[in-house]
Amino acid sequence: MARDDSDELTDSEADEAPPVPHDGRELRSQGRKTMATLLDAGKVALTDMGYHAARVDDVVRIAGVSHGTFYLYFSSKEDLFMAMARRCASDMEELAARLDDIDGDAAGLDALRAWLDEFLGLYRRHGVVIRAWAEQHVDDHALRSLGSDSFGHITETFQARLATSGVSGRAGELKAAALLAMIERFAFLACTRDLGFDDDALLETLAVTVHRGFYVSSD
Repeated sequence: MARDDSDELTDSEADEAPPVPHDGRELRSQGRKTMATLLDAGKVALTDMGYHAARVDDVVRIAGVSHGTFYLYFSSKEDLFMAMARRCASDMEELAARLDDIDGDAAGLDALRAWLDEFLGLYRRHGVVIRAWAEQHVDDHALRSLGSDSFGHITETFQARLATSGVSGRAGELKAAALLAMIERFAFLACTRDLGFDDDALLETLAVTVHRGFYVSSD
């Protein structure tokens, strides 16, 4: 099995948060690339076969590596999925932090559209993880908790932003939950179905619908 963790890191790789294998060792350039390849293969396997049906055999076949190489980085399929889930959770938390107050005017619509564009990009990267959480496909308590916390951060951010528009309390909680559910399902359809529209049309429709339904006053 070929492995070389001694390569020097490039500047762009050094700026990224390095992935960490199950034994906690620090990886160099080639090791990080191998781990990224396995993470990408895990995404393909879970997308094609589902969380319960996907196996380590499928991941190594897609990645083009040996079982021995897989176990240098991950102790099990569940360990691989946890690494994918942590990366998704980190990206979701960062995205939630970038949602500013949304006004009911044209500038608010533009800001919302830009944020939703980022959300769709996140869904394209991590959709298989988000779907496993949203559809309750995982049994592991730690994985479920990570998903609940990630969705919770987004929902709390929506609540805070809606509060600036005068919607708070239980009404704000319900509206924030409905908003996240709508955006997640729209992203699922946009990323997994051929709806016959280009990305700009899909994004514009989502942005206008959310803006008018949640941020423009009906008074």
